[in-house]
Amino acid sequence: MLGAYLPILLLVIVAIGFGLVSLVMSSLIGPKKPSAVKLQPYESGCDPVGTARERYSIKFYLIAMMFILFDIEAVFLYPWAILYKKLGVFGLVEMGVFIVILFVGYIYVWKKGALEWE
Repeated sequence: MLGAYLPILLLVIVAIGFGLVSLVMSSLIGPKKPSAVKLQPYESGCDPVGTARERYSIKFYLIAMMFILFDIEAVFLYPWAILYKKLGVFGLVEMGVFIVILFVGYIYVWKKGALEWE
């Protein structure tokens, strides 16, 4: 029974080994010529302004989480669209309930002012 998992174990060992060998060899063979310009943080070709430890507003994270939450609905809509004819009316009703729940959540978030960027 364990023989069936041998190829998977071998693949994991090869993947980890490749990663470790690549890291070790690049640190041993790679050129080491540090300079002030190379050690400077890179920000899209512009000179860095301020500190890297700047705090962000919680609104940024809330909007990011809501984007992910409402974007996931597309993941559920795709399989439904593929199997629409097989699911029939039951699938249509279930997807309608799903979309209504998402819409109510969206309206709730909108009314709470979570989408207001200040």
